Amino acid sequence: MAFSLFAVQVQAQEADIRKTISTFFEGLHTGDTLKIKSVCSDKMILQSIIENSKGTKFNYEDVSECYKSIASIPKDMKIEERLLDYRIQDDSSMAHAWIPYEFYINGKLSHSGVNSFQLYNDNGVWKIVYIIDTRRKPIK
Repeated sequence: MAFSLFAVQVQAQEADIRKTISTFFEGLHTGDTLKIKSVCSDKMILQSIIENSKGTKFNYEDVSECYKSIASIPKDMKIEERLLDYRIQDDSSMAHAWIPYEFYINGKLSHSGVNSFQLYNDNGVWKIVYIIDTRRKPIK
């Protein structure tokens, strides 16, 4: 009985973590920075590893600049980040989500890679504190 109760609790935690990440992407897709901020720490860190024919570049992005960039996406531009899988690990107050993705602009594949989210449980509410992703252009 204790094992099944533990399994139910783990599934609930994972569902809550997925919901936080889903809310983040709902905000991204609609340009709603308030929605994104609702699931992010004020001190969130954003980094990317960009791979191309010239090599690999490590990029740090200021959170406020990221929000400005998202808010300035033209309304006639449709962006969609398709999440291909979720691998979640959590330890009640900290979690990690590894999420391969494909990023589309107006229905055309722009790039793909993996998102790595670090989250913490802020008194029952999961908040994103760190995102690092890889970005690679499709092979033509």
